[in-house]
Amino acid sequence: MKKGDLKVHKAICTGPGLLDAHPSSHPFGGSSSSVRLVGGDHRCEGRVEVQQAGEWGTVCDDGWDKNDAAVVCRELGCGAVKRAISGTSYGPLTQENQKIFIQEFKCNGMEESLSQCEREDFFDCTHEEDAGAVCGFEENVRLVDGPKRCQGRVEVKHQGQWKTVCKASWSFAATKVVCRQLGCGRAMLTRKCCNKATQGQGPIWMRKASCSGKEISLQDCPSGVWERNNCTHDEDMWVECEDPFELQLVGGDSRCAGRLEVLHKGEWGTVCDDGWGEEADQVVCRQLGCGESLSPSAKFRRRFGPGVGRIWLDDVACSGEERSLEQCPHRFWGQHNCNHAEDVALVCAEQ
Repeated sequence: MKKGDLKVHKAICTGPGLLDAHPSSHPFGGSSSSVRLVGGDHRCEGRVEVQQAGEWGTVCDDGWDKNDAAVVCRELGCGAVKRAISGTSYGPLTQENQKIFIQEFKCNGMEESLSQCEREDFFDCTHEEDAGAVCGFEENVRLVDGPKRCQGRVEVKHQGQWKTVCKASWSFAATKVVCRQLGCGRAMLTRKCCNKATQGQGPIWMRKASCSGKEISLQDCPSGVWERNNCTHDEDMWVECEDPFELQLVGGDSRCAGRLEVLHKGEWGTVCDDGWGEEADQVVCRQLGCGESLSPSAKFRRRFGPGVGRIWLDDVACSGEERSLEQCPHRFWGQHNCNHAEDVALVCAEQ
């Protein structure tokens, strides 16, 4: 931002106490933090937000560079910084009434947290100047030896080593978190692995992940030392998640308007509008890389016409916070009580 010749009093503070920390347990070496990245493809990319007095606010991009972004990446346990971002790169866009807390951070890049950096309190900025960061995203969970990327034996990275997970230390709630973290669909199955060809060979993770199932990543689940230590690779965990949905809008004048279709088993099919709402519109628009939903009337939506063939999904219930449609609760594939007069259609702004 250009400040021109304005004379502005700047409050400069240093040291701890800047951000109100809310401790949490991280099993893979992360630390409690009151900074987060919002709107990216994973928790290690997005718009920077900091917490003060229990409220999340943004950071202005004045002076924002890779030194500042490096501190955010380090504080979040996200590996090395890739880029410092500014502007409106990450959506959904910040609400106008969300506060901007910080005008400028002045980090040297070596600090462990933003609270150790010199800063200037907010005085003149807009959300079009929000700071952001892209970090290396240190992978800490993976599914291996499966037929698809969203199926396989669970392994977690702990203290620099990939380790298998024992059945007795795992839960279906943890499976839900893994599916979400890996950008897959909903959790379908968790069971004891494996045949000899897909058994693990290395060390076994000796901690228990106590997930609620709502966490963004396994790193957000509390964990504790697991007393039992006599697991073998016969008890390795196997997880299966839905594949990510491939979507398209058809019948409109652009890729951002039309009747919604989803690909399953090589066949495109429609989505029934039972339970469908504006929140689901927003998720689809975001997933397709379009702008916000324009919320057309039911009459306008009907102009795209009914589909033919399969109706793949019904009772899709999104909160609007999901990054993609497969993360929304829905019936199993092909189960519905609809006809094509109820096909979902939507119109998004074009980017």
